[in-house]
Amino acid sequence: MSTPTTTLPTHDELATPVGTTLERYIMRKQAEFPFATGELSQLLRDIALASKIMVREVSRAGLSSLAETVGPEGETTAPRHRLGEEAHIRFVRALTNGGECCAVLSEARPDIIETGNQDGKYVVALNPLNGSVSLDFNVSTGTIFSIYRRVSRYGGPARAEDFTQGGRAQVAAGYILYGSSVMLVYTTGHGVTGFTYEPSLGEFFLSHPKLTIPAQGTVFSCNEGNWFDFPEFARSFLTTCKERRYTARYVGSLAADYHRNLFTGGIYLYPPTGEWPSGKLRLLYECYPIAFVTEQAGGVAVTGATDVLDVPPSQDLHQRVPLFVGSAELVRELQAAAAAAAA
Repeated sequence: MSTPTTTLPTHDELATPVGTTLERYIMRKQAEFPFATGELSQLLRDIALASKIMVREVSRAGLSSLAETVGPEGETTAPRHRLGEEAHIRFVRALTNGGECCAVLSEARPDIIETGNQDGKYVVALNPLNGSVSLDFNVSTGTIFSIYRRVSRYGGPARAEDFTQGGRAQVAAGYILYGSSVMLVYTTGHGVTGFTYEPSLGEFFLSHPKLTIPAQGTVFSCNEGNWFDFPEFARSFLTTCKERRYTARYVGSLAADYHRNLFTGGIYLYPPTGEWPSGKLRLLYECYPIAFVTEQAGGVAVTGATDVLDVPPSQDLHQRVPLFVGSAELVRELQAAAAAAAA
């Protein structure tokens, strides 16, 4: 009988890099900007840290009653779940401890949250746990965030105008998707980059260096249960999609539905309805950041006839707007129909 042999890894195999971590990527990109001082990089690290904690919490939600509802939907806040509260606390705490963020606007609270870092140069608007209403059913959820450089006086408290500068004033935006794998996707205005979480190492690794959305797609994502409340231009567009035999895909979590269409091409629709005549999604921490990512990926985001990033914010920090976002050709087709209907 021959003795089994063990093949040891070669030097070249051992030398193969594991990959580029988020930390290393951030440092490399910071070095490309001679006037960068590191605050924005630290903010992205803080967001990534909080998301790693949420990976653990989301994975055990069914065992720890974190999916339970603890508060009803309000005028400015979504239905509150224990895990949503956990996400709010984790992200606010990480941004507070990081020191670069002077205030946070969260979907979970009606008012601006001061971090105590009054010399911080940035403010962050976020939906801590998008899609939490579906936690009981093991549906993918996400965190959506938007970062602005403050315009109020350093050394003092943040003000509403720090968050209402408009969509094109964002310096960074993105989302984290908690699904079969966890991904962090973000932009600083120079394209869109995706990172996938490796749980055994506790690190996000660069997996998609330059994400672009296909110009055309064959997927439409919306809640067709609201069909009879949709404006005529939206119903007409969706009828055309069905006549073309496009595929309907709808999870009910903006981060999850958008993420799929970012990769495959398609359009996500949340038109105004009778219950939500101004739209349901929040402008500052859902529509603006998704629109920023979309434009940087080559797609389009509109509220109807108007590009989302050109919508002027009101004084309502939880302002709602309609959202149509995805592949450029599909969204521009819908936008033309909306403009014709408004004429």
